[in-house]
Amino acid sequence: MDQLTSLPVIDLSALDREALHRAARDVGFFQLVGHGITPAEQARLLGAARAFFALPEADRYAIDNLNSPHFRGYTRIGNERTQGRRDWRDQIDISNELPARVPGPGEPPYWWLEGPNQWPNALPALREVSLEWMDRLSAVAHRLLRELLASIGGPEDFYDDAFSGNPRNHLKLVRYPGRAPEGDDQGVGVHKDYGFLTLLLTDEVPGLEVESPENEDALRSGSDKGDGGRRAGGFIKVPHLPGAFVVNLGELLEVATNGYLKATNHRVVSPPGARERYSAPFFYNPRLDAHIVPLPFPGASDAAGVTEDPGNPLFAEFGWNELKGWIRAHPEVVKKHHPELTIG
Repeated sequence: MDQLTSLPVIDLSALDREALHRAARDVGFFQLVGHGITPAEQARLLGAARAFFALPEADRYAIDNLNSPHFRGYTRIGNERTQGRRDWRDQIDISNELPARVPGPGEPPYWWLEGPNQWPNALPALREVSLEWMDRLSAVAHRLLRELLASIGGPEDFYDDAFSGNPRNHLKLVRYPGRAPEGDDQGVGVHKDYGFLTLLLTDEVPGLEVESPENEDALRSGSDKGDGGRRAGGFIKVPHLPGAFVVNLGELLEVATNGYLKATNHRVVSPPGARERYSAPFFYNPRLDAHIVPLPFPGASDAAGVTEDPGNPLFAEFGWNELKGWIRAHPEVVKKHHPELTIG
């Protein structure tokens, strides 16, 4: 394929399934328009995020995720980690509003991830705005997933059962406050999302970078081992497209299609100086106990196979992947609430 310089644009209101097929197979990222979420709704959510991060420290710290055995609430700047290195951002993590669940004898520990959110008393509107947003984006993601499966010739309803009941919807409201004091530009380190679909809303400040397919091909072939596996110039900068969501596929969708669909490395480079950047990724994922079986589709025999990372094993039961991610990203929460938890 030609060298990629920008992400494909997919219009959900006038869908070209072949274009969606190519974007998911060749890139693993695209800009989504025609999704039905209005600019006013988008502005409302980002406005609520800005209002939260403008609260005094005491109000934000009152919902510190160290209070929550369910990994919910506010994470202070530098307290989340990617590949062992701190990410220079702060955020609030929100998921399904459910009663606290404590795993019983013999139950998987990933059930700790179900529980109530923490909401700031100083900003009561945040609850309504966030939960309404998750409902709206869940409907968009449900349609998009069905269209995606159909675009490659699979049954569009194949994973409907995995998303029944209480699927693991997860919203982050994120602020990147500029570069770290020592000049480190890691807003979020290089990673792949481990679930199904991510729909990202951003403001106009750039920072998201996506690994180019050419770099991924070099890594698959083993022809480029420098720079810790990341070639200089191997990432493309994603510009802000007003009204669009940046969509990327997660590792479980790659596993479900034996590598036919791509989960692509990406990162966020902190804006220079003290310039702030706001974003809101929404992760559309199945139930914690959903067992993901391979998708039957015509191209399965032509799939390239999954990119394997011995240090980051993937599990067919989604909850284990989700738990692994939280354990690695939030070691202080684990130390306080779950010192018995370890996972490969």
